[in-house]
Amino acid sequence: MEPTRILIAEDEAITATALKSELVSLGYEVVGITDTAEDVVRAAGELRPDVVFMDITLKGVLDGITAAVAIRGRTGAPVVFLTAHADEKTMKRSVFAGPFEYILKPFTRKELQSAVEASLQKRQVELQGRTMLPR
Repeated sequence: MEPTRILIAEDEAITATALKSELVSLGYEVVGITDTAEDVVRAAGELRPDVVFMDITLKGVLDGITAAVAIRGRTGAPVVFLTAHADEKTMKRSVFAGPFEYILKPFTRKELQSAVEASLQKRQVELQGRTMLPR
């Protein structure tokens, strides 16, 4: 069985490196790391990851919420938000992106694994629901 492919969007290099290290140690394959919304949307289209870990605050004009909406619309890949910003306004706005999970920084290894597995299960249910719709 092939490892789960994960794309990371994180603009803090130390956090991105720690996240990649933890995910790889859990047996996942990190297919790329980006630090802007534009780059993660492009990379998701090219790399077709199984899960995207998305920081809400990214470098550039657009943020992770905007990128998540684009990725979900284009590829359907589950998005797990990573954020240090758990204020009410940000959380309400992020709901519209349809994230599968949220992880508050700093994260733990257990939280990462749980988020990946829950996202994959939710995506499977989502796909099964689409095939069961009447034609």
